[in-house]
Amino acid sequence: MKKGIHPEYHEVIFQDTSSNVSFKTKSTMTSKETVKWEDGNEYPVIKLEVSSASHPFYTGKKIFVDTAGRVEKFNKKYKK
Repeated sequence: MKKGIHPEYHEVIFQDTSSNVSFKTKSTMTSKETVKWEDGNEYPVIKLEVSSASHPFYTGKKIFVDTAGRVEKFNKKYKK
């Protein structure tokens, strides 16, 4: 592999904001916001709206996602 062209691959915390579940994995994504993990180290935290912990396919529960604000913003932006 060529050196210097690949993004840094490091451990990060993904946090599902709708179900308040967090998990640690490796990713090239990064964030200025950090969180202290169970092992005592600090890692960058990436906030997600939906993960396997909150997605209806995996949980079997129907969850209402508020998309009205996004739809209204789109209509306002592209209204003719």
